[in-house]
Amino acid sequence: MIDFLRRRPVPLILAILLVVSCLQSGVRAEPAALPAQDWNLQNLKRIQSLKLSDPVTFAVLGDNRDNFPVLEQVLRKIAADPGVKFAIHLGDLVQQGDLGRYRHFLQAVRQNLSLPLLAVIGNHELKEDPEGKLYTGIFGSRNFSFSLGEHYFIIFDDTAKAGPDAAQIRWLETELQKGQRYQTRLVFLHVPLFDPRGGEHHHCLPPESAARLLALFKEYRVTCVFAGHIHSYFEGRWDGVPYAIAAGAGAKLYGTDPRHYFYHYLRVTLKGDQVQIQVRRLGEEVSQDLQPDRKFCKRTRAGHRAPLGIPPRRGVCATDLISVFLRLCVRLFFS
Repeated sequence: MIDFLRRRPVPLILAILLVVSCLQSGVRAEPAALPAQDWNLQNLKRIQSLKLSDPVTFAVLGDNRDNFPVLEQVLRKIAADPGVKFAIHLGDLVQQGDLGRYRHFLQAVRQNLSLPLLAVIGNHELKEDPEGKLYTGIFGSRNFSFSLGEHYFIIFDDTAKAGPDAAQIRWLETELQKGQRYQTRLVFLHVPLFDPRGGEHHHCLPPESAARLLALFKEYRVTCVFAGHIHSYFEGRWDGVPYAIAAGAGAKLYGTDPRHYFYHYLRVTLKGDQVQIQVRRLGEEVSQDLQPDRKFCKRTRAGHRAPLGIPPRRGVCATDLISVFLRLCVRLFFS
């Protein structure tokens, strides 16, 4: 049989090429599945189904990037915190916006936190995905609002390097106007208006954008602004507007001062027009040097980085199999 095929290989080769063509066509037509869709909307429905009334208690965390070991500890600590009903993540969910990292982030959330979680977009979600298409496909709208009892929540995207544009500012002002009939108005964003470290530190919005937002927050009496981005914990007031920076869910800390640089989340309780914020540190067993395992990511043959334990897109695998198959055929018929 082998001798026959070697004497007349053309029909078999044509058949092989036809199969390969079909396989490749199928691979191209099958996009990689998203790990979730409308995540924020689905989790918001879960929160609203709880029909919460005062006091309302939730957790705020931010900036884990690829440090999933610390993130998982933060999530487990939130899950064990009595009274906490949901969580809001302030962005930088991943080191960069690729599918493998989003899969790993959501896997960590699903395995360690049974509570609903809402996710603000961070600037690292725009790395390798500057239009944020993957974030939008998985989490939904980058700007949205909702109410719980007498409390109004505004999730706002301020990740553009130039700051929010005119359309975003108009949207924000409309939402702040709606919030006037509530006892508290809370704003959640990634990039803080100002850098509390002062001096030469400017890890914040451009001055013009910051001034525009601050004027709105003062005019509409924002109760508190929650931000991430500066890997630390700070709290204070921006010209009378209370703020809290909570960016200690795993990304490398920006300093060593134990008053500000530690892994943590915030436990926030709303009652009437009052906002109580408690800082929840991770235990002493977590050090600043605990960083993601460098083996966490590997380079796939397509050039994308994918977490270990999560297979690359099936298109890559199928292409590799086809290549091996063709090489074997060549060796069989022409060696």
